Amino acid sequence: MNILFSQFLLQIFFLTIVFLHISKKNFDVVWAYGIQSFIIVLLLFNSFLETQRTSLLLITLLVLIIKVILAPGFFTRLVKKNKLIFSASTYLNIPVTLIILALLTAIAHSNTFAPLTTIIPANKILLSLALSSMFLSLFLTINSKSALSQIISILSLENSIVAFAIFAGLEQSFSLQIGILFDISVWLFISTVFVSMIYKHFGSLDVISMKKLID
Repeated sequence: MNILFSQFLLQIFFLTIVFLHISKKNFDVVWAYGIQSFIIVLLLFNSFLETQRTSLLLITLLVLIIKVILAPGFFTRLVKKNKLIFSASTYLNIPVTLIILALLTAIAHSNTFAPLTTIIPANKILLSLALSSMFLSLFLTINSKSALSQIISILSLENSIVAFAIFAGLEQSFSLQIGILFDISVWLFISTVFVSMIYKHFGSLDVISMKKLID
């Protein structure tokens, strides 16, 4: 895959995370996650074409099934079942959020993280962008008011880690990919129980509504 096309895909991936911060609709959050997961599938498939390793093809198929088909389908059913259409929101307003996202992106591209982003010098820009995606996903877990968005932010962080691993030349580690897929499977199971219990008890997935837990 041409490095410019890889950069284009990673830029779209990065923009989906920015979108997760500003979207107010849960359906949009779910589909943004699905799009970024499909980009990961494309990048992994490209790695398979370059290496011809059967294990990578297997991982690509598993990621396609779990991240692109099962996870968005599960979250979509969850949103429809509990009528969670407009509950995605953040603590900070959009202008402040965008400023912080820009700062985090600048930090990821700074010399501070050069030892990480220059593991493969030719992929420095791509690694910096993947690192930025990791920072933005972490920030979403803090800034989001919605439990659903917080769960998706963790899954988005895992996608970012996979993207970083691909451009750092670590995607051929079968054990690494199996570990990530295991994490996702566990997260899907936990989120099924966790989100359903929260909504049943509070009638909302807005974490502000859960302040009564402190009493």
